[in-house]
Amino acid sequence: MESAAAGVDAGSGPALHATTFRLGYADTDPAGILYYAAWFPWMERMQSEWFWSNGLRQDELKRRHGFWTVTAHTACDYVAAVGLFDEIRLELRLGAVGRRSFEMLHRMVRTADEGVVARARIRIVTVSPELGSVELPALLRHHLDAWSRGVRLTPEVHP
Repeated sequence: MESAAAGVDAGSGPALHATTFRLGYADTDPAGILYYAAWFPWMERMQSEWFWSNGLRQDELKRRHGFWTVTAHTACDYVAAVGLFDEIRLELRLGAVGRRSFEMLHRMVRTADEGVVARARIRIVTVSPELGSVELPALLRHHLDAWSRGVRLTPEVHP
């Protein structure tokens, strides 16, 4: 059940990116109930794919642009039960953007009934190659500003 006092806002407006997948046995406990940490690898895949499709390959940021991104905080509200073989649509939205960090918002929707089953927020910090926090580099801020308006700056990359 969705609570009025829920702690994580999943954002509004259209998603920047979405993908659909079916929960598998690896996502659940032996009773077929979602393992609480199962959402986090899916969210990381979504973010990595989004950055990659926008020409910001996380494995090349340091070499090409002189900064890295590091996850500093995560929060996830589990709104409704899901189980083995449920089909889930994971939606990605941009959250708050600060001087040194930004948030990616995730919404997990069970496709069978369009019910929101979880909402999450991941705060990402930009760091120097020496791992000290730095202000958002101009390149990244330019992308974040465009994404906040729903604009993709680069064509989608395909292997």
